[in-house]
Amino acid sequence: MNENNYVWYASYGSNLSKDRFLCYIRGGKPEGSEKEEVGCRDQSLPLKEETFVMNFPLYFAKNSDRWQQQGVAFIGLTKDQNEVTYSRKYLITKEQFLDVVKQENNGVELDIDLEKVKKEVYLTLRDSWYGTILFLGEAEGASIFTFTADWDLDVPFNKPSEQYLSMIIEGLKRYVNLNSHDIINYLSTKPGVIDNYCKEEIEKLI
Repeated sequence: MNENNYVWYASYGSNLSKDRFLCYIRGGKPEGSEKEEVGCRDQSLPLKEETFVMNFPLYFAKNSDRWQQQGVAFIGLTKDQNEVTYSRKYLITKEQFLDVVKQENNGVELDIDLEKVKKEVYLTLRDSWYGTILFLGEAEGASIFTFTADWDLDVPFNKPSEQYLSMIIEGLKRYVNLNSHDIINYLSTKPGVIDNYCKEEIEKLI
């Protein structure tokens, strides 16, 4: 491979589930979602995937058309070594990453200068839920990026739907290899979940 053509996309929400993420690559309607994804122009599978820990806070906010008009995952923009957010990173082409960002922005194509993002650490390209691109470092010669919102936790938190939380749980269990106890303790502390789900309710979704 030409490493210059590839980046890691680090996912922390429903794309923790590989099956859900591949709907962004190949198109299709993920289980539990209410939207058909168009997929990428290049539908090649990721070259690699690995678990990756982000030291940025995870929270749930807004009301998503995809997920029962309830909250979805975001990460804050302030790095904190005490924060642990589990993710799966996928090694995909830069074109595929741009297409994934486009789908997360309801089909709006953003002009993303990834080298500028690396210099600035994060860059807001659109005042939208996932219009801020965040640089997370390097791995195996490729840059790691994700996307989030620019409000950095200054937003009302909101309960995620059971379908959405189940998708994240599936990713944490199957791909991050967390056990049930760790999944419950991880999710139950997150804003948007902590006031809306007790540990027993999370356990029922596992």
